[in-house]
Amino acid sequence: MNPYLNEDVMWERLKDVQREMENSRLYGAHGPSLLTVLRRLGARVWWLAGLATRRPPRKRWVDVDEESATSEVA
Repeated sequence: MNPYLNEDVMWERLKDVQREMENSRLYGAHGPSLLTVLRRLGARVWWLAGLATRRPPRKRWVDVDEESATSEVA
């Protein structure tokens, strides 16, 4: 008996092939290259270093109209 003539067996084989293709697409054949891994790592380190830097305190903005109004009253 030829298994490829059986419709159910062919359907299962099709699902298996689709599953194999999806897994190979998700995981890749060889994984990411070393250069890609280093670029991602460098980008994360750069981002974390930016979060860790101390920033000067924010300047308080003074409304110019508010100062002129108080000086006219006094």
